Amino acid sequence: MRVLVVEDDPVLSRQLAETLTRAGDAVDCAADGEEGHFLGDTEPYNAVVLDLGLPRLDGITVLKRWRAAGRTMPVLILTARGSWPEKVQGIDAGADDYLAKPFQMEELLARVRALIRRAHGHVTTELTCGGVALDTRSGRVTVGGGPIDLSAHEYRVLRYLMHRKGEVVSRSELVEHIYAQDFDRDSNTIEVFVARLRRKLGVDVIKTVRGLGYRLEEPG
Repeated sequence: MRVLVVEDDPVLSRQLAETLTRAGDAVDCAADGEEGHFLGDTEPYNAVVLDLGLPRLDGITVLKRWRAAGRTMPVLILTARGSWPEKVQGIDAGADDYLAKPFQMEELLARVRALIRRAHGHVTTELTCGGVALDTRSGRVTVGGGPIDLSAHEYRVLRYLMHRKGEVVSRSELVEHIYAQDFDRDSNTIEVFVARLRRKLGVDVIKTVRGLGYRLEEPG
């Protein structure tokens, strides 16, 4: 999954990016409201972590502009502890959740996972298909109960397809959601990752839809 972090504190921004990356996400960072608004308005994100106290353009304005433009990605706002007016403003502006500073990174991860899960209609952290199970909390992937090892990009491809189970996902969409903005993207590598996944999973759950992309479905 691809996540945008809009935070002007460079230390906190780096910590957030490192934490989300370790959890299997592709992460882009913006240090002010204008850059954050531009990225959120032009790139496809599965979730956004948005600080409200930003330079150049405050977080509430950024959020209102996204929602007015029809941008529907889940947004978790970061607020100052005890600042209930900010929380109310954020929710009214279209935020999906909030977290007061200071916070524990594990709680932030859990909240981001929950936002992404709800956005795709899932109710638990475990995604399943044809004997394949992926736990978004632990990052563990099993087939028939036995664990398998995946590279970071293989995991991202499988996780995205799992969230979109039953739907056709194009190669370009996969590229947009498994790579950060500054990564040297190559759609041809998607075929390599899918081939590796098929071999490692050993079950026929990733179907090729000729001319369109891939679909994850129960083997039949």
